[in-house]
Amino acid sequence: MVLEVGQKAPAFELRDENGQSRRLSDYKGRYVLLYFYPKDDTPGCTTEACNFRDDYSQYDKNDVTILGVSPDSPESHTKFKNKYNLPFALLADEDHRVCEIYGTWGPKKSFGKEYDGVHRTSYLIDPEGIIQEVYKKVSPPKHSAEILAALAGE
Repeated sequence: MVLEVGQKAPAFELRDENGQSRRLSDYKGRYVLLYFYPKDDTPGCTTEACNFRDDYSQYDKNDVTILGVSPDSPESHTKFKNKYNLPFALLADEDHRVCEIYGTWGPKKSFGKEYDGVHRTSYLIDPEGIIQEVYKKVSPPKHSAEILAALAGE
């Protein structure tokens, strides 16, 4: 079940790439773009992250904090973040508990093989912790532009 617009975003606590604990409540008073992605340093995930990086100043101007979430370890996140100079935190959801709460974990199919994994989904959460937008089945090359257009009211 994917959460819906108007719902309170579920609270969570995860470690970032430095092992520092991060909570959604740490960002009260700011917009948060919480984006769930399958795996560090894979083609689609790299495209998506680098577009957020390239557009980072526009998110900053709109008071939007970007948080990436995947089941990768903090060590994997550190390598990914450093390799591509990503200016935002990557959170390690190794037991996919937060992915499950947000409805982004479930069955997938690739090359005829079925497995459980992360469905690329993003949530724009307002300063009061309410979900403003839900982006499902995200297209990595277009996603950042799509969010920025929504922030601009387009």
